Amino acid sequence: MESAGLSGPTGAPASKKAKERSKSRSRRRWQKGKAKASRLLHSMDLRTMTQSLVTLAEDNMAFFSSQGPGETARRLLGVFSGIREQALGLEPTLGRLLSVAHLFDLDTETPANGYRSLVHTARCCLAHLLHKSRYVASNRRSIFFRTSHNLAELEAYLAALTQLRALAYYAQHLLAINQPGGLFFEGDERLTAEFLSEYVTLHKGCFYGRCLGFQFTPAIRPFLQTISIGLVSFGEHYKRNEAGLGVTASSLFTSGRFAIDPELRGTEFERVIQNLDVHFWKAFWNITEIEVLSSLANMASTTVRVSRLLSLPPEAFEMPLTSDPKLTVTISPPLAHTGPGPVFVRLISYDLREGQDSEELSSLVKSEGPWSLELRPRPQQVPRSRFLVVHIHGGGFVAQTSKSHEPYLKSWAHELGAPIISIDYSLAPEAPFPRALEECFFAYCWAVKHCAMLGSTGERICLAGDSAGGNLCLTVSLRAAAFGVRVPDGIMAAYPVTTLQSTASPSRLLSIMDPLLPLSVLSKCVSAYSGSETEDYSDPDQKALGMMGLVRRDTSLLLRDLRLGASSWLNSFLELSGRKSQKSSVSIAEPMRRSVSEAALAQPEGPQGTDSLKALKDLSLKGSSETSDTPDMSLSVETLGPSTPSDVNFFLRPEDSQETQLLNTKDRGPAVSLFPEGFQPRRSSQGAIRIPLYSSPIVKNPFMSPLLAPDSMLKTLPPLHIVVSEGQGW
Repeated sequence: MESAGLSGPTGAPASKKAKERSKSRSRRRWQKGKAKASRLLHSMDLRTMTQSLVTLAEDNMAFFSSQGPGETARRLLGVFSGIREQALGLEPTLGRLLSVAHLFDLDTETPANGYRSLVHTARCCLAHLLHKSRYVASNRRSIFFRTSHNLAELEAYLAALTQLRALAYYAQHLLAINQPGGLFFEGDERLTAEFLSEYVTLHKGCFYGRCLGFQFTPAIRPFLQTISIGLVSFGEHYKRNEAGLGVTASSLFTSGRFAIDPELRGTEFERVIQNLDVHFWKAFWNITEIEVLSSLANMASTTVRVSRLLSLPPEAFEMPLTSDPKLTVTISPPLAHTGPGPVFVRLISYDLREGQDSEELSSLVKSEGPWSLELRPRPQQVPRSRFLVVHIHGGGFVAQTSKSHEPYLKSWAHELGAPIISIDYSLAPEAPFPRALEECFFAYCWAVKHCAMLGSTGERICLAGDSAGGNLCLTVSLRAAAFGVRVPDGIMAAYPVTTLQSTASPSRLLSIMDPLLPLSVLSKCVSAYSGSETEDYSDPDQKALGMMGLVRRDTSLLLRDLRLGASSWLNSFLELSGRKSQKSSVSIAEPMRRSVSEAALAQPEGPQGTDSLKALKDLSLKGSSETSDTPDMSLSVETLGPSTPSDVNFFLRPEDSQETQLLNTKDRGPAVSLFPEGFQPRRSSQGAIRIPLYSSPIVKNPFMSPLLAPDSMLKTLPPLHIVVSEGQGW
């Protein structure tokens, strides 16, 4: 009895623990083997990888062709036949791209450009198919072989490989018609329109299902999957709002099917990015602005002594010129589109510094409603910082505020020991260009002039921004140089938008698989910022409430139902020992950079041909007691002409251009034969594409697309640190 008792209660757990240890060891061996295989695949050259994949595909084809006439065997035979065909067709094109990719590198120390990225992405797809083909060859006879799962994954990656082959042909075509060394297309504008009208018909859903983020490291993929599930679920709720329905707990749970069905998620993702308008993206990107979510984010972020929203009055003030501080120039308040109005900025400081408790600053504080806490001045103060960071948030020019970016700005304020001013500029399409630039420039100049009030001596001032904010950092600095006032000591721009012109490039080809900002979404943001997008609400109740009002209302309903039912970059600039002298004048007559199309920059005769910088030519230098006329960026709209359909159409041939039109993707063939005989990429099955079909001429303004600025303007920029993406094996 005792022995039986010992073998029962104590022996079973021991056996269970042994099995768990064995499983753990097996799992570690499998992970090590996968990591080793991954390293081996990355070390293989393109031809060796292709030959290995073709050999494995043929071996699997021979096996499944002998398995009888069953549907599963037929599909597996077809998928391996397709893998063999696409790999053999893709390899020589990738080889040609790789042989010339070095010609487009910035320098020998920076081996990166869009062509390299395309080759790297295709290699990642080939590597995954090679790994999966080996797995199938090794386990196809096993009773534990999950046929349906492996078949679905192989078919998904075959679709991705087919589309990547099409992109490789597009890139090869760009190389053939572009000027040597140019990444942006600079040829016939009609070919650009045909080229891009063909591109938008490509099937994209395969990149948003099982293949989502395959080109990135494994650590990033769960994040991208979460974003994609959230996006398609939000798109489902957006449709319900358009239909007059609210978001409830039941509708949220039913949208969970996107999490378990990758193919459905990919299809829905493609529908969302192609058909929903800029107001959807404004609402989706603003989801973190909801009080509940922003409060949770702030609870997890660094605690700071000062976080205040300031309202800068729309009053002109004087700024000294860097060339002669005795002379000043008037900084006028923003005027474009809506007339003079206050500019809101958020002051964030880890410590309460001298000047931040002044009565003058307190008079500018704006209450943020019942959810905010007013910070009372405290007697403990620290000296003013030598540094000041002026931050401009991203959001495609159409969404977000400083509130969205506050959590990491608090960490910056702590780590840098510097106060931060984050600008809440007006958003498109309600406030298109140049309103945001005017407000950011006004706020920057105000911060420079009143840095002592903000807790800084102003010894080092840095601009920082991401995406659209990076664009505004560059253009604010260019405008400061044009006015002759102090430019920042450095700029940190994270993936900045440098050109909004509708031209083809390798990176824009790769946007077909971008889960955050695909080309069709980018075009809607550009259209809104340039003034081409008009606000349109089908429901007057929604118009009165506003999209974020709908989101807040439905979030409240959702929470009710649930309750009832259940910085180092900045330091490098701030610590610079001295500033470079900046030229206060800009040569208007200097030709444009050779890296962009001179033909695209040329304007027709008449009002549209007027130089966009002419308004900056007549800066009046004056003493503090004099009055002057200052350049007004709102004139740039008149300078470049109205936002009418241009001769260059982003998505259609010129004869098809019109302001609003639905592009039917069914039965649409290529305008230019880019593919070899017998190959056609997969086409989108989403029907009509609701996207802006023309690009406003104003996007050629260098204060909107700084890449198009003359070298004389670009030389006025301070030291610039650009944060871009990074990939393995480039």
